[in-house]
Amino acid sequence: MFSRSLGLLFLVLVAAVAGAWLAGLVGALVGALLVMLAVIAADLWRAQKVDNWLRHNNVQDPPILSGLWGDLVDRLRRIVTEQRKQTQTHEQRLQDFLSAIQASPNGVVLLDPQGRIEWCNQTAAQHLGLDAKRDLLQHVVHLLRDPIFTKYFAQAEHDNEVLIDGRSDSLQKPFKLSLQLHAYGENRQLLLTRDVTAVEQADAMRRDFVANVSHEIRTPLTVLSGFVETLQTLHLSDSERSTYLNLMANQAQRMENLVNDLLMLSKLEGSPLPAITQSVSIQALTNAVQQEAQALLSMNLIDSQASQKLHFQAVPEMDLLGSQTELQSAASNLVSNAIRYTPGGGSIDVRWDALPDGRLQFSVADTGPGIAPEHLPRLSERFYRVDRSRSRDSGGTGLGLAITKHVMQRHGGELKIESKLGQGSRFSLIFPGARVGIQKIHQS
Repeated sequence: MFSRSLGLLFLVLVAAVAGAWLAGLVGALVGALLVMLAVIAADLWRAQKVDNWLRHNNVQDPPILSGLWGDLVDRLRRIVTEQRKQTQTHEQRLQDFLSAIQASPNGVVLLDPQGRIEWCNQTAAQHLGLDAKRDLLQHVVHLLRDPIFTKYFAQAEHDNEVLIDGRSDSLQKPFKLSLQLHAYGENRQLLLTRDVTAVEQADAMRRDFVANVSHEIRTPLTVLSGFVETLQTLHLSDSERSTYLNLMANQAQRMENLVNDLLMLSKLEGSPLPAITQSVSIQALTNAVQQEAQALLSMNLIDSQASQKLHFQAVPEMDLLGSQTELQSAASNLVSNAIRYTPGGGSIDVRWDALPDGRLQFSVADTGPGIAPEHLPRLSERFYRVDRSRSRDSGGTGLGLAITKHVMQRHGGELKIESKLGQGSRFSLIFPGARVGIQKIHQS
């Protein structure tokens, strides 16, 4: 800056001397004035170039200037470049933040102080039936016409969430939404949406489960209490007393079966998956299942089923990798169900088949009454019964197929159910090839 001032002063003096030599004092003044005007014009030209450069925001192509203006352009370029980098960094962080919110399984809606939508992610749009672009700056209450939410939005405090029905295109799959407002910024609000359908269903299943268990236990307890009171108050003959005691034993056995099944379910849900190092002989497993089936037939729980024909096909010489107890429980449940629901004179066929893709199938086919198609998807639910009165008369707990399904899931397999009314049913356990160990290459 100092050197530039000295240079300017020198030019003025030179011009003044030259003007004085040519035209005296007036010439000196004119010469000095012309030099100053030329310098000012040059500075205005440089300033115009700098202004154009800044106006067009072309940081990477600064004007080539020397001296003070060159230093000024260089400093401005560095400042603008640094600010641009900071802006790009902030924009990238904002985009990353919005991308993270966009990927969230929960819905997020940003509302301005008037309650209008400033931004929402796709999850919220799907939950609330919104268009993320079209519905910007629309009032959320006008778009979400739900009386529960309208009342909730009008409240002064929003400490608790509110549950409403979600916007679904399919009437077959309704879902529940949890909504909650949170204040942020300057009178702005954050609306969070969460699909709680699974939570609500689990809660409903829990309530149904408790109610069903209570009912299943209450019934035999009522019978037992009645028999105990009868034995205590009435004078009975030995045959009558024996009859009542047998009935009481049956009810006690029914409760014991229910408790055992409940304990089995609890064990399956809370224990680690069965190891693939444990080997179970299919022959030994089938023998155990066959013994249980014969015992069930001999008990004559239902007289009309006493003449059923139970046939076990030849067993392949293979092993299964898994839990002996769980596998026997799953297979026995299928056979015992077939015995209970197949009428007298019917037949039950039990067989193992090695499938072409390396999987192994255990199937139980009966000639019972069959099951209507609408019941098939729900048969493995706890306590689900096609015919409640018949199921209880047959001595079932309503948990057998639920246990079987859990066992198959834990072994990486599947429970397959096929049935037609009047033509019988076929229940199959299909084990993955990784769970099958071949003793000898032999198929039945």
